[in-house]
Amino acid sequence: MYDILCVDDTQSNLLVLESLFETKGDQFNIITANGGYEALELLLKESIDLILLDVMMPKINGIDLLPKLKAKYPKVKIIIMTAYSTLDTVLNAQRNGANDYIMKPFKSLNDI
Repeated sequence: MYDILCVDDTQSNLLVLESLFETKGDQFNIITANGGYEALELLLKESIDLILLDVMMPKINGIDLLPKLKAKYPKVKIIIMTAYSTLDTVLNAQRNGANDYIMKPFKSLNDI
């Protein structure tokens, strides 16, 4: 089983992510955090294999959170989630430690 931390300040986005992984049975354990600081707290308690990280969040955005996450958890893969897929956003995320990115709104293969 893979432990995935989903970090987003919008509850509906977290619910969509949970439902997308729910269709895969018990292969994934989804843990949600409503923002960057909650994610940092959860990482102190949980072992995580992958982080799905929203870019646009209040208090601390995903780009600013990336170096903190990579410094403490260098082996954890981080995929940013963004509706703003400008080249600048993606390159900035990559420079700060993101492994990849996903575009919002989310779509499952069933929606295509």
